Amino acid sequence: MMSLSILVLFLVIMLLGVPIAVSMSVSAGLVLWWFELPLSVLAQRMVNALDSTPLLAVPMFIFAASLFNASGITGHLFDLVRLLVGRIRGGLGHVSVLTSLIFSGMSGAALADIGALGGTQMRLMREQGYSGEFAAGITMASATIGPIFPPSIPLIIFASAADVSAVKLLLAGVIPGLIITLLLMAQIAYMARRQNLPRDTIEVSLAILGRKAVVAFPALCAPLILIGGLVSGLFGPTEVAGITVVYALFLGFVVYRQLTWRLVIRAARETVHSTASVLFIVGAAALFAWVLTIDQVPMLASEFLLHLSDNPVALLLIVNVLLLIVGMFMESIAAILILAPILAPALLAAGVDPVQLGVVMVLNLMIGLLTPPVGMSLYMVSIVARMPLHRVIAGTLPFFIPLILSLLVVTLVPDVSLWLPNLFMR
Repeated sequence: MMSLSILVLFLVIMLLGVPIAVSMSVSAGLVLWWFELPLSVLAQRMVNALDSTPLLAVPMFIFAASLFNASGITGHLFDLVRLLVGRIRGGLGHVSVLTSLIFSGMSGAALADIGALGGTQMRLMREQGYSGEFAAGITMASATIGPIFPPSIPLIIFASAADVSAVKLLLAGVIPGLIITLLLMAQIAYMARRQNLPRDTIEVSLAILGRKAVVAFPALCAPLILIGGLVSGLFGPTEVAGITVVYALFLGFVVYRQLTWRLVIRAARETVHSTASVLFIVGAAALFAWVLTIDQVPMLASEFLLHLSDNPVALLLIVNVLLLIVGMFMESIAAILILAPILAPALLAAGVDPVQLGVVMVLNLMIGLLTPPVGMSLYMVSIVARMPLHRVIAGTLPFFIPLILSLLVVTLVPDVSLWLPNLFMR
């Protein structure tokens, strides 16, 4: 009864246009008051949810991404990749994907990728004859790499919610991130042949390429330092996040000399704003999930799923469908925090590795960023490109093919996500 009450209240409040974190906390508070439970639980559960060492990495990775943007590092990376692959047919589409892959090793968030690179990518593509729909679609699709490839903020959130090793989860995202990259590039190559997409007009020579490679090399080292630190076992996610911030400051002040203290303060303000939004959702979702837990919803959901099937692949496919639907309506971090404690017991009982489950869940919900009515990437690209939402949605449709194929590969082949963490963390 309690769980039904909170779900109804949550849906009603959210449909009124109230932000999702407020909807969860208000509905949980009203249910606690109605069933005469102590309201002190509100503060206790929300604060306890934030008392997590892996969550310390979140604000530092957000700060590092802001510093990389302020230092002009993303521009150097974009120019180098453009010189390398821009001259092939559909080259700027490939540039978008590869730059997103490299930048994902610094940001860990899809919206950060779109904010840092989306405007430049879409403007160049439209200037060189690409349709606005194609430019918007590939910008959004390539941004899904960020939350899969380390450092992934959603994977860190899942690690905190499901009590799984954050290092294992971050390592598990490497190969799936590369698979998404390759399949997106295959889709672009197919579309380039069918639609006769243009080649980039940039001038390329060995001298120009060599100069740009030297300039971009320090920036390229950032993802290598991050992954190397995780693989070596010398650092956890929190330590790596701190080192990434220090390295971003070093590049901005010493190497590229484009960073000023005014820009650092601006980046810090952006970080505080973004972190407050994320952690408010974390606290509210933890309270919401606790109310569901004391009403035994995880146990009932586990029994229901295991009644449907005890085959791990079948259960993962069922959960995929559920998560794709949830991703259309709910913000990804809130969905992870609410659904991970509910779905994990049944899947773990059926033999699904929690690391694989984390990658599958995050990839599902990142695809949700591209789907209406609540897909945040759709709205952000629509604003950046100044394009009507229906055209943005039309441009996204072809790129669901490689994304869904990537999801099926990660779901059906556990070693895609488990091989690397098992190799380095036995």
